Amino acid sequence: MDKMMGELHDQGKTISDIEQSLKTIPLYPETIRAIKFAFSMGCELRIVSDANMFFIKTILQAHDLLQYFTEIKTNPAFVDEKGRLRIQPFHPFTEGPPHGCSLCPPNMCKGAIIDEIMRKSLEGESVESVDKKQFIYLGDGSGDFCPSLKLRDGDHVLPIKE
Repeated sequence: MDKMMGELHDQGKTISDIEQSLKTIPLYPETIRAIKFAFSMGCELRIVSDANMFFIKTILQAHDLLQYFTEIKTNPAFVDEKGRLRIQPFHPFTEGPPHGCSLCPPNMCKGAIIDEIMRKSLEGESVESVDKKQFIYLGDGSGDFCPSLKLRDGDHVLPIKE
């Protein structure tokens, strides 16, 4: 993705051009309602995505949804001194395999991220509270298989049907 952003920059596309394009990406009205409903019911909403922070925040802000999410785990992105969007891997892999998961791409193991989220979320909870807390994982591709394996009995995975 970083290479693609470099090519766009070389073709004269600005960060503003990319931002304006991202703002036109539609979301299903049902998705927007589901996010707002889950939030209103007290659900803690998080994003684990192999996209990047710039794309995700821009799209969520365009739909006035950013405030519903407590955490976004994704590939970091920044605009460099030349005005080019740079995208880095979530798990740096400069010194060999970053996470040791054969199911995930080298830049991000969503399973490891879900493990961390679940551990932090359940830390300090009573056994009864831990048993009542449920995780619901929504996925839209093959990169969501690994994190779905991390769920416990009573948790749910909601894959997108293609």
